[in-house]
Amino acid sequence: MKARTRLALASLTSSAALAVAFLVPTTTASAHGTLSDPPSRVYTCKQEGPETPKSAACKAAVAAGGTQAFYDWNEVSLLEAGGRHRQLIPDGKLCSAGRDKYRGLDLQRADWPAKRISAGSLSVTYHASAPHSNSNFEFYITREGWNPTQPLRWSDLVHLATFNNQNPTTYTSWTLTIPQRSGRHLIYSIWQRVVGSAEAFYTCSDVDFGGGSTPPPTTTTTTPPPTTTTTTTPPPAGGTWTAGTTYQAGNRVTYGGASYECVQAHTALAGWEPPTTPALWRRL
Repeated sequence: MKARTRLALASLTSSAALAVAFLVPTTTASAHGTLSDPPSRVYTCKQEGPETPKSAACKAAVAAGGTQAFYDWNEVSLLEAGGRHRQLIPDGKLCSAGRDKYRGLDLQRADWPAKRISAGSLSVTYHASAPHSNSNFEFYITREGWNPTQPLRWSDLVHLATFNNQNPTTYTSWTLTIPQRSGRHLIYSIWQRVVGSAEAFYTCSDVDFGGGSTPPPTTTTTTPPPTTTTTTTPPPAGGTWTAGTTYQAGNRVTYGGASYECVQAHTALAGWEPPTTPALWRRL
């Protein structure tokens, strides 16, 4: 009897352990993060609020890809990048890492919220919600003459600095040397994990140096059709005033044996005979 009880307890314990195994998540923790200063596009729209964004650019980004991308602000990444960034991410999709979920970040606009900066030293800060050691961070800036209303290409990026074998914390800062630029530009970063994962994270941060100008988007102007003017030929001078006739200033008519000159253009009606309408006709 005791042996049977022990067997039953053992069976129950095994079943419970199996149930727990199915209930407990088995996902591997991964790194997550983005630039918070200057804020990346995804971080900016996350801060504005995915459901009620304030800026026109964030409203457009939410309309393009939905709100979930901005709740998942720290996952603009590729799991198996392994340094193959240019091979995996096509031109025009650098800000989204080529992921459709984040397609709103690739919108080609000149009104993304931007931090005002200047040439010289610039401190940048990365917000890592799940920091991991042994990581490499690369930073780039767009070339002089880059147009924010055109697709961002790899060839548009100029290397600024690389920091290898970093051990980031929740907030980690580095100092970059920014070259001379004018107008709007992007600072682009790549966080490549080195140990334990090939995952990489990508950010686009809008900055503004002031000055310069952004070529406006091409617009199509529609020329309206020419206006058609209808000209009414005045009756010959000396004609007899007739109701229903359109008279122009200067026309002369006769009525009741007298001559009159039109002083105000109008269409004659019965009851508006020249002798009774001095505002319309002047007796000669």
